[in-house]
Amino acid sequence: MKKLTNFNYSHALVLGLAKSGTAAARLLLNSGVKVKINDKLSNETDDLVMELNEMGAEIIVGSHPLSVLETVDVVIKNPGIPYENPVIVEALKQDIPILTEVEFVNDLVEGNIIGITGSNGKTTTTTLATSMIAESKLPVKVAGNIGKVATEVAQTLSKNETLVLELSSFQLLGIKNFKPNIAVLLNIYEAHLDYHKTVENYKNAKYNIFINQTHEDYVVYNHDDLNLREAVKGAKSIKIPFSITNRQENGAWADATSIYFMNEKIMDKKDIVLVGDHNIENILAAICAAKLSGATNEAVQKVLKTFSGVEHRFQFVARIAGRLFYNDSKGTNILATQKALDSFSQPIILLAGGLDRGNDFDELLPSLKNVKSMVLFGQTKMKLKALANKAGINTVELVEDVTAAVEKAYSLSRPDDVILLSPACASWDQYRSFEERGDMFIKAVHTLE
Repeated sequence: MKKLTNFNYSHALVLGLAKSGTAAARLLLNSGVKVKINDKLSNETDDLVMELNEMGAEIIVGSHPLSVLETVDVVIKNPGIPYENPVIVEALKQDIPILTEVEFVNDLVEGNIIGITGSNGKTTTTTLATSMIAESKLPVKVAGNIGKVATEVAQTLSKNETLVLELSSFQLLGIKNFKPNIAVLLNIYEAHLDYHKTVENYKNAKYNIFINQTHEDYVVYNHDDLNLREAVKGAKSIKIPFSITNRQENGAWADATSIYFMNEKIMDKKDIVLVGDHNIENILAAICAAKLSGATNEAVQKVLKTFSGVEHRFQFVARIAGRLFYNDSKGTNILATQKALDSFSQPIILLAGGLDRGNDFDELLPSLKNVKSMVLFGQTKMKLKALANKAGINTVELVEDVTAAVEKAYSLSRPDDVILLSPACASWDQYRSFEERGDMFIKAVHTLE
């Protein structure tokens, strides 16, 4: 396995294990760095803790004492740990750098790196770009926020293999020298303010994706997003815009019938399986990243003619008795549900509800124009019922969970209706994750067949 060669610290504290912390600890230990590990939720008898201890790590578990900072010159933080953590607060007071494991990637990868971020659409775009490059018979692997730890995958890459990374604001906030050869910025909306505290902090974390780029790199950005248009003005890299509203001769764009890249028609929109303007944006971004990496038009076309969506992200599930079922369990905020609703012109039965974070849902009102019925569950069902009343939706049903919602929606539906799970809320009031919620939806749909 590869080792770090340009890591300028001698004693690292890995704060928080989980997948990224474990991968970082192993890499540092194998690279000859002295490692201290602090994890509040682990026990000394855990197999992983004993394994890392045997590898040479000093391990402190069960709490976060400030003494863990003694003798360390860098902290490698699990992305999910907030900056209000007492150890992080004290480290910043002592001017100890705070990094995330993605910082190691450039030291491990000899080929190109594509980094993809945004408030919505990251996983779909990352999957599309990776598939287009792979379909072109070019070596490529995917990692990051999509589920595979970046440093683990980076250590397995061959010399000319491209690494495609889905990157969250949490990861990007903890970089110092990391830079992708191709940075992709999809969109920027208000999100994760419980972590970042202000919109500006959140935006600046996202913009770190291009902060270290040079004139030899590329930044692909959504020209329709004013925030991004302004942000990339300061980028040193070559700017590649994409747009669903305006022709972009130096990038990608779509008109009423087709999609294009660098003044070349790629394909007709009618041949694309994914629906919705938000997915056209994702597709254009993926095409930019893939074509800049050497992908062929034929490969791009093949992917777009067959790719039906990432699981739980506006995923087509089934057509039953003329009804179309879509699983958008990843629609955990109002914006995501707006985009899902705006993708259809036919009647919709919306399944929604979940964890109450104090939101009202009035921003959804303009997107409810095609919703004929709502089936609601979870903590927010009464708030969403009030929204339905404002929208003049007469058929509103309250149920216990997603399984019951599917059964009720089917009983209310007619042929050609869309039955859409797009909750506009997190899942944690009833389910462990949006994936579990989506799986329950899919299971319930298939019991109707």
